[in-house]
Amino acid sequence: MNNILSKISIKELQQKYPFVINYFANNKLDIQGYEDMTFEEYLNHFTEEEVEEWAIDTKKLAEDLLEYINQMVKFLGIKEDKGIESLTILAGKDKSGIKEGFEKITINKSEIVSIVGPTGSGKSRLLADIEWAAHRDTPTGRTILINGEIPDKKWRFSSNNRLVAQLSQNMNFVMDLTVHEFLELHAQSRMIENEEKIIKEIIEAANNLAGEKFNLDTPITSLSGGQSRALMIADTAILSSSPIVLIDEIENAGIDRKKALNLLINSDKIVLMATHDPTLALIADRRIVIKNGGIAKVIETSEEEKEVLVELEKMDRIIQNMRNNLREGLTISIKR
Repeated sequence: MNNILSKISIKELQQKYPFVINYFANNKLDIQGYEDMTFEEYLNHFTEEEVEEWAIDTKKLAEDLLEYINQMVKFLGIKEDKGIESLTILAGKDKSGIKEGFEKITINKSEIVSIVGPTGSGKSRLLADIEWAAHRDTPTGRTILINGEIPDKKWRFSSNNRLVAQLSQNMNFVMDLTVHEFLELHAQSRMIENEEKIIKEIIEAANNLAGEKFNLDTPITSLSGGQSRALMIADTAILSSSPIVLIDEIENAGIDRKKALNLLINSDKIVLMATHDPTLALIADRRIVIKNGGIAKVIETSEEEKEVLVELEKMDRIIQNMRNNLREGLTISIKR
């Protein structure tokens, strides 16, 4: 609740809590024309002269509005949707019917967990169990909990409430749209009020990930594989409502992988990352090891492995510099 005044627009705040109109009126706050701003942005628009002349205490106005909302929510008995704070997987069985090698895995918001295992070992089955909020009714017999409880049926049967956003290795656009038109359609489908602001934020984030920059007028069919992946990661982080993101083989994406992961976790996503790259596996807080269709074990990233990660990242930077030299048409040499 504390950051709601800086997260959503005044229009969205009024839609969520219609009674805030009374607060604005009682405090003689003229919000007409500022509905697309957050309340925090609205308070910051006052000049120093206006603050002094009208004795505006912006900090107190924000604190009082939060308190007013809290009191009204309690008085009206409004049940707040606290969103997805954690995902819990309860053990099932592998393909041989043997119990999986763990009891319970809880993954919290802004946490990265890698998934490792041979091809065909059952990584996709794990994703499917999470996506459909399994309740001992899939081949693995696993149970998925949301915030420690059996989830609402909306996560299973509603097309508008998808638990998982999937970012696959091969992403090919077929629509004859520019990047701007594509993002505009997605923003409209999400009923976003400040479309242009969000679109600008997404393109800036995407270009921060991509090796070669592109703009809003670029046709999406002409984007390279790395640019497509960068666009979809930025779109998922900023615009997607799915609280859980699964990334498949980001090591071959042609983007800045570490920046991509930071963008997702800073957007309060739970990130599950299927990978064969030791650097990415060790960036994760934990890794799930899949064998024979089941979760064989869960490994916490140790301090020793974090030290190994430092060395791997050094080697990764060397390789990345060599790749950049190749792209620039330079020769490669080893400095001794």
